[in-house]
Amino acid sequence: MPSHHDEHTGARIKRARKIRRLTQRELAELSNVSYSTLTKVEQGALPASPSVIGAVARALSVSVAELNGQPYFEELRQDQLDVLIQPIREALNVYDLGPDPDVRPRPVKELEAHADKLCELVRATNIKQAAADLPALIREATTTAHTAGNDRSWRLLASTYRTAYDVTTKLSCPDLGMVALDRMGWAAERASDPVLAAIRQYMRGVAYLRAGDYRTGRRLVRLGMSALDQADPSRVRDVATGQLNLGSAVLAARGMDDDAAGAHLDQAQRIADRTGPAEAVHWLSFGPTNVGVHRVSVLAELGRYPEAVEAARKTPIPDGWIPSRLAHHYTEVAQALMWTGRTEAAFKNLQKARKLAPQQTRYHSLVRETYAGLESAKRRMPDTFSNYGAWLGM
Repeated sequence: MPSHHDEHTGARIKRARKIRRLTQRELAELSNVSYSTLTKVEQGALPASPSVIGAVARALSVSVAELNGQPYFEELRQDQLDVLIQPIREALNVYDLGPDPDVRPRPVKELEAHADKLCELVRATNIKQAAADLPALIREATTTAHTAGNDRSWRLLASTYRTAYDVTTKLSCPDLGMVALDRMGWAAERASDPVLAAIRQYMRGVAYLRAGDYRTGRRLVRLGMSALDQADPSRVRDVATGQLNLGSAVLAARGMDDDAAGAHLDQAQRIADRTGPAEAVHWLSFGPTNVGVHRVSVLAELGRYPEAVEAARKTPIPDGWIPSRLAHHYTEVAQALMWTGRTEAAFKNLQKARKLAPQQTRYHSLVRETYAGLESAKRRMPDTFSNYGAWLGM
């Protein structure tokens, strides 16, 4: 396995830059990343923030996933997760073939319960079990939708595609995740469900955020907002509107639009004050707690790391809150702590993320970049630090 020093993000940026026959100064100008930052990132002396990776990826016309080194095939093989990806791909590919004569689907009510169970598994960060169960459920739901042809069956199929997006993204396969979102949109259109359509646009916006295309991401979330205008007034619509505002806030922050990010956060807060905890609505995790952790995300994206750390300190987390979301929060807090020089506290948050969600954490690009930053800081770290890096494959 290549060592971290050969395969960190900066080394991949350097390799891609040389393929494009660009000097460091030329790439710095093209990407609007400072020359000093770019040189330190390429040397591995400075971690690459998501905004830097996104800017460099656009300038080099490569994907963010390529610069992050995704998918992490070696680790996927070690965890025996690589064999679960192809069956999901195959199940997504038969979306338009009509009923499968070899599939005898269960009643819709049972399939809906199974779909909810998979969402619960993803939330509980049991990605391996969710990935193993998913292909057969997609095939049953596909046959049911083509046979029954009613809104309920198409909503069920859209839900399974949404879970496919969640699973494949957490397994660091973003391209397959985009295929799942395309299938979700196809099914949501047939279900005539504006809320599902809006959620799909929100998830596409988040996918574009990860890909470093913030302008397109914001356009997609605005389209989602427009779709919600077609929905009847309800708590469900309010929850979806609140979640879309959270997505808009992070996208605006990644684009360094402080005012817009703050306005979207404030709107989400007003909605959350009205809806209260609504984590089960469309599995969006929306509510006052999610607004609080998104505030931490926004401050970190804006480079206001001390404020992000303080916001995290002031955000109460209820007992038993969603493990997958909480692990992601600990990862973002770790990044903010690293940038404020609190390396041991940062590592403790990475450890918390691993304990809560080991499968998700191992394949999270921000975890790897934060670990690399802590390693390059040359501070004395606990003995468990090197063991953590070996677990990540770095």
